[in-house]
Formats: sequence, C-alpha cells, structure tokens
Amino acid sequence: MDYLPNIIFAIILILGIGYFAKNVKSLIRNIKLGQDVDVSDHKSQRWKNMAMIALGQSKMVRRPIAGFLHVVVYVGFIIINIEVLEIIIDGLFGTHRIGLKILPESVYGFLIGSFEILAVLVFVSVTLFWIRRNVIKLKRFWKSEMTSWPKNDANFILYFEMVLMTLFLVMNATDVHFQHLNSGNVISQFIAPWFGNLSEGVLHLIERTAWWWHIIGILIFLNYLYFSKHLHILLAFPNTYYGKIAPKGQLNNLEAVTKEVKMMMDPNIDPFAAPAEGAEAEIPAKFGASDVQDLSWVQLLNAYTCTECGRCTSECPANLTGKKLSPRKIMMDTRDRLEEVGKNIDANKGEFKDDNKQLLGDYITTEELWACTTCNACTEACPVSIDPLSIILEMRRYLVMEQSAAPTELNNMMSNIENNGAPWPYNQMDRLNWKDE
Repeated sequence: MDYLPNIIFAIILILGIGYFAKNVKSLIRNIKLGQDVDVSDHKSQRWKNMAMIALGQSKMVRRPIAGFLHVVVYVGFIIINIEVLEIIIDGLFGTHRIGLKILPESVYGFLIGSFEILAVLVFVSVTLFWIRRNVIKLKRFWKSEMTSWPKNDANFILYFEMVLMTLFLVMNATDVHFQHLNSGNVISQFIAPWFGNLSEGVLHLIERTAWWWHIIGILIFLNYLYFSKHLHILLAFPNTYYGKIAPKGQLNNLEAVTKEVKMMMDPNIDPFAAPAEGAEAEIPAKFGASDVQDLSWVQLLNAYTCTECGRCTSECPANLTGKKLSPRKIMMDTRDRLEEVGKNIDANKGEFKDDNKQLLGDYITTEELWACTTCNACTEACPVSIDPLSIILEMRRYLVMEQSAAPTELNNMMSNIENNGAPWPYNQMDRLNWKDE
C-alpha cells in the first residue's frame, strides 16, 4: 500500500501524456490533409526567424504593454514548469523535493526562489490580461467573430494560469520542512503565516493536495491546448520556421498557367500541335481552393497556430472601414472547417465522406474575400508569422478560374486588358490622347 500513491501518479501521468499524444497524432493528420509544398529553402533564414519571432518574441513587443506582459507570462510559465521534472520524479519514486538531495541547498533555494518570483509576476500579468479583456474591453477582443467560445476560451486559460501559480505558492508555503530551510521561500514565507494556526498534519494535507492538483492541473492544461487557441504555445515554433520567406508582395504563380501564357506569346509554337506526352499531368485538378484540402499544409498549420489576438484584424484597412472582412475570422473559419473534416474522417474509418459543405460559402463568403485589398497589413501584424492573405488569394483564384465568378468591376478590367492591353476602356490608338488636353 505504500506504493499506491506512486501507482496512481503513474497512471494519471500515462493517461495525461497518452491522451495528449493521441491529439497530437490527429493534429498532424489534419495538417497533412493539405497540399504538399516545398519549404526546404533558406534554412538559415528560417532558423533565424524561429529564434527571433517564436523564441525571442520580437513581433509581440511591437505593442509594448501587451508584449511585455506576454513575455513575462511566456518566460515565467516555461521556467516555472521546469519544476514539473522534480514533481514527476517525486511522484514516481515516492521522494520529496528530490532536488534538495541532488543540488546544493543554496542552488536549490535560488531556483525555487526564482520560480516563486516568476509565479507572482505571471499571476499579476495574467490578471492584467484579464482586465484588458473583460473590464477595459479592448475593441479587438470584442469583434463579431469573437463569439462565446473564443471569449470563454481566452478566459479559461487565464484562470488556469492563475490557479496553477496559486497552487505552486501554496504548496511551498505549507511545506513545513521547506519553510524551515529559509532558503528559496522568498514569496511563500509571506503566505505561510496565513496557515500559521493549523497543525503540522493539516499543513501536510494542504501541501499534498496543492501538489497533486498542481501536476493534475498541468496535465489538464496540456490536453486542453488541442481544443484551444493556445495551441500556438507549441505550434508557434514550426509555424515561424515554415513561414513565408519571399517578399510579402510576391504572389505565387501556377506553373501550368505560366507555361500556357508563355506558349501563347511564343511565335514559334504551333497552337494546333498535339500536347507533349505527360503535359496533361502538369495541369492541376483544381485551380485555387474551395475547401481546406485544397490549401497547402503550411496554410493549415497557420490556421491551427492562430492566437486569435486580433492584431491582424485591428490593422486591416478593409475591416477598419466597416467591411465584412476580418483576417482573424479567415483563420478561425479555416481551423473550424479543418476540425470538422477531421471529425468526419474519424467517424468514417479514415475516409472523408462528402458532407456537401466547404470552406468557401459555408464558412467564408465571397464578400469577405473581395473586400481584401491585398495590402499585407495582416501578415505584417501577426506575431507568429501567419499569412491570412495567402488563403484569401487561393479562394479568389478558385472563384475566378473555376467559377468565373469575379466581381463585375474585375471582369471589366480583365476584358479591357484582353482587348485594349490596359485596364481602361479606351482603344489603344487613343491611349496617349491625354497629352493633348
């Protein structure tokens, strides 16, 4: 029976990590539903981007207040959870504060003291985040796409972090042996008097309860990530690595279309000649994208990485002038549709069964797509290198090349280019008449 707590701990740990691994497997499967794309170029620049943007938070701090608070939470939460290693060892082997037996007391005290200071800073920062979101009500957190779940999701994470930091400090404050060391209890020594009238047995019970809930809370938090916008905690690193390297204004061309245009402009090409063997295979099955499977896997990774922070939408000129477009909603809709497709595959034994729905139309409207000015403000604003514009352009490409469903103004422009060699409705012979006026 002495080993019962260790067995229970091992079972909880295995279940927690096992469920997380299962969700990661589903996540990878869903992302791989996207079209293949070569992102093996510019490796040194990609590593630099990941180090600067994901690890260094370089784009977060462009908005100093939110950026500073995020850095505190990010650094503090990661460093504090180093202690999870000690908790796991103690839980599996029945030891107590194994770090004290491995490290010199002064070193252990320095580490725990640092963790306690960071825990307070994280708690304060998270509280300020909650105030900004729920009391001050910053406009970007209350846009139309921020329905009940996105708003609640953000708050759930804040509450999680508050509780975990509180449990960590209470655990230290009620650990009688640790408090007697008087080393590392830089914060918990001020909390300990709150429990001063309790017996040592009750203090031990509180300490053990906080210890158990702290590790269980971390495992719950870990598994909640898959269902939350806070999946970016894990995906920001690959997303910034695979982010767009080319200049933001550079658009990708379809090779089949480019080749056809070059052939049309080459006077030496016989337009009536039979196509070369294998030429048919170069033509894509679909131009552009109407559903998530038509997007690249990098774009699907973007969707899962979206933090829903709203920086993209707050800087989108179309949104600022009252148009329906919200780059954040584009990413949220893409993720929601991808999750729906994933559940469809799970329910049909690994095969996708047509559900008569698609991303274009059922989630994202043509009004949203054509409101975009392609200015790249959204991609520049995103703190984790997400590119909503690329998804918008792929769906526009589908509308134009597959559906011939461009707006009247755009159709007129393309007709003018075809007939007059310019976007304007003037004969080529009259093009220079303006100089005579």
